[in-house]
Amino acid sequence: MDIKRAGSQPSAEGPEAWFTGRVRVDPLFSASEPARTGGALVTFEPGARTAWHIHPLGQTLIVTAGVGRVQREGGPIEVIRAGDVVWFPPGEKHWHGANQTAAMSHIAIQEARDGSTVDWLEKVSDAQYGA
Repeated sequence: MDIKRAGSQPSAEGPEAWFTGRVRVDPLFSASEPARTGGALVTFEPGARTAWHIHPLGQTLIVTAGVGRVQREGGPIEVIRAGDVVWFPPGEKHWHGANQTAAMSHIAIQEARDGSTVDWLEKVSDAQYGA
């Protein structure tokens, strides 16, 4: 058994290479071999968002607070709210973040394949975000 005590893991600012705007990442858990699932609580300030990215084994988002936006490549922007659960299948190019006027937090859960949980791509432009 392993208990991660609240406040025992430091928060980190979302790296500028992967995010637009102010984003805070609070690690929740990372599995030890042979398990491969990890999770974090991610908080986006209004207008903040991820870059386009894919997860080799998919990703689940559990929206815990606020109003956000998600989009898969070629699809419409969808509004998400606290209580919503979003699943991105393996290899699906997508982005997610806060609404333009409201912050949003979600728990992000993904599995690692060959040690990698995500492949980061180009940033979401202001035009794409505002569409």
